[in-house]
Amino acid sequence: MSAQINNSEWRARLLLTYRKRDEKTVLAGREHYGPLTVQKPFYPEADVCHTYLLHPPGGIAPGDHLSLNIVLEDAAEVLVTTPAAGKFYRCDHRGSSLQQHIHLARGSALEWLPQESIAFNNCSAEVLTRVELADTARFFGWDMVCLGRPASGEAFTGGNFRQRFELWREGRPLLLERSLYSGGADALQKPWGLNGHTVAGTLIANYADESALQAARMVCEKGGGALSAATLVEDFLVCRCLADSAETVRNGFIELWSALRPLLFGREGTVPRIWNT
Repeated sequence: MSAQINNSEWRARLLLTYRKRDEKTVLAGREHYGPLTVQKPFYPEADVCHTYLLHPPGGIAPGDHLSLNIVLEDAAEVLVTTPAAGKFYRCDHRGSSLQQHIHLARGSALEWLPQESIAFNNCSAEVLTRVELADTARFFGWDMVCLGRPASGEAFTGGNFRQRFELWREGRPLLLERSLYSGGADALQKPWGLNGHTVAGTLIANYADESALQAARMVCEKGGGALSAATLVEDFLVCRCLADSAETVRNGFIELWSALRPLLFGREGTVPRIWNT
């Protein structure tokens, strides 16, 4: 079956399975069709499997539907990122979607660090990210959306971008978020909404404690051009950020990750080399 439905639509799917083998996590299974794949794994830390998700077309066009499934078996340790922002282009009568399902088995750990999603003006797109945790699994991840292309003078005046993020543990919902960004809506400008900011980000980590919260708040207090806050809900740390550029939010989240990684994973922040290119 071809992944391309016609000359202007793609159906792409990628399934990745990670397994702990001796002292190292390996990519034990990879199934895909369509323009969604990964580079070979990298091991800058010897044992953690660093993986770069690739979408060669560079953006999601009208009628495109992508599906990503990531499975970490017991004790697997993985870091996943992307080499560039995800782009959701202007749509006609057809919408586009990206569904991401992540399953973490007991004792596994995932650092989910994608670049931002850019919602082009007049796009019609939906992104679902669902993370399912076993009781002792550890998760650190972020999600960033940029409305329009402010650096190019393109405002988000029309279209819709729907975002859903779900975090479950042992079948129990821990965090269910639903966001609808409508181009030109009052919520994008009002103080109770985005207050005129064009970029919004959320960072989540479990097995956090008061020391992690204090470390996160120290980073948030620096500002760096962003409006940031951190809170602790049971053992989940949630950080939120609003800014006027994706770079500001991204740099802030990388600083948070660098500060929190030693506390949550017992490791120093080893920046994926793809971020330096």
